[in-house]
Amino acid sequence: MAKIAFTAGRVSGFKCTPDKKQAFMWDATAPGLGLRVTPAGKPAYVFQSVYQGKDIRLTIGSPAAWSIPDAQAKARELQRLIDEGKDPRDLKRDALAAHAAKQAAAAADAVTVGEAWQRYLEARRPFWGELNYRDHVKMAQAGGEQRRRLPDVKTIPGPLAELMPLRLGDLTAPAIEAWAAKEAKDRPARVRLALRLLKAFVRWAATEPDLKGKADPTAASAKKTREVAGKAKPKNDYLQREQLPAWFAHVRQLQNPVIAAYLQCLLVTGARREELAELKWEDVNFQWRGMELKDKIEGRRAVPLTPYVAHLLAALPRRNEWVFSSLGSASGRLTEPTMQTKLTHHHLTAEAVNDQHGQAILLTQQDGIDEPHHVLVHPFQLRAVCEQFGIIASDPQAAKSIATLQRRIQGLHERIETLADWMTQHSDQRHADLTYEITQLQALRDIAREWCTDIADNVRTESGQGADASGLEPCTATAQGLLL
Repeated sequence: MAKIAFTAGRVSGFKCTPDKKQAFMWDATAPGLGLRVTPAGKPAYVFQSVYQGKDIRLTIGSPAAWSIPDAQAKARELQRLIDEGKDPRDLKRDALAAHAAKQAAAAADAVTVGEAWQRYLEARRPFWGELNYRDHVKMAQAGGEQRRRLPDVKTIPGPLAELMPLRLGDLTAPAIEAWAAKEAKDRPARVRLALRLLKAFVRWAATEPDLKGKADPTAASAKKTREVAGKAKPKNDYLQREQLPAWFAHVRQLQNPVIAAYLQCLLVTGARREELAELKWEDVNFQWRGMELKDKIEGRRAVPLTPYVAHLLAALPRRNEWVFSSLGSASGRLTEPTMQTKLTHHHLTAEAVNDQHGQAILLTQQDGIDEPHHVLVHPFQLRAVCEQFGIIASDPQAAKSIATLQRRIQGLHERIETLADWMTQHSDQRHADLTYEITQLQALRDIAREWCTDIADNVRTESGQGADASGLEPCTATAQGLLL
């Protein structure tokens, strides 16, 4: 092949005829340096030589990026590598792989917690239930969205929203501890749940090939973080055995038979709310006294159909496939245990909602083209107004129960007083140290003395009554507040 000295004019003027796929021009100055062009007119410097008895050819680059002296220097460098017994192609592949690895490492370093969190949700969603997935989404939501039920009220950020913009490598134990200390002041229960979800997330991230080494699997498991988040308080909102007759009596008086049966079946079967709400008629076997419930852990589980539950279900209307059907629900079944509904009458709309004080009724008055007026009314306010104006009368049975409860509390108080006085004055303290027993009895006496007054004050404060507005003793007012 003929060789000529490369010049700028010769390089720019070299063309490939249309009848050829490519054409080459070789440099007489640098061994192995050539210029390859195609009919499309895209020239490129190439290097061609012999390595271990075989021809090899490498592309150096475009003449627009490489000057002639630089291309000649690169050709000489590649020839030196061959003379040293090295394959330039391997070196180029290694360089490209190292560059790609460096870019991947830089991209992994730049991954935020929010980006990894979304990957985590997509990867784990097939193995989660819908409620579990929804909890993960709510924990990291940015907030600021319009609430569906309350106008002019926007959603607040989730507990984990503050951590989402951080780099995954910056999600360290001190950072999580500082976050938990800040968030636990306002919502400790949600922070404890968020901490459990975050612990599983960092463990998952530590096993991902591209995130390995960027996430610390123990970052959310530090003892200080758990202490800052606090421990869950034991729940005492249980239904006592003595309260069962009153509870069943009031539930049976509900006007909606579906809701009444639903609540009773929840108590008798011990099922979760959504498990029972999703019960279909095909899942109930009246012949063999059994039913299958959807289980969030096991998928499905069999539950015995007791005679009382069978009696409740047999009396329900069969409107659709759902056992606990609802005419006002889009899904055709009960969707919430509070059975919130929305009622519109002329220009007034009433909607059952929840706020920081519990259940409430949102009244919206739309009159003409003016802006709508909103009023939030709580049940105790509505009942107090209705009783004050004689719209509804007080429940005689409730008054009788209040009097009975007052009598029992007073009797218990008197017995504790008598026992404490006897232990203090007549017990044989010369032969036994009864300091601990006496101290406990005195504390119990103080609790019995102050219990009625303290709770009565709370009831009057919540209901807006004065000190003597009820006309009852403190214990009576307390019992009335508990029953209402």
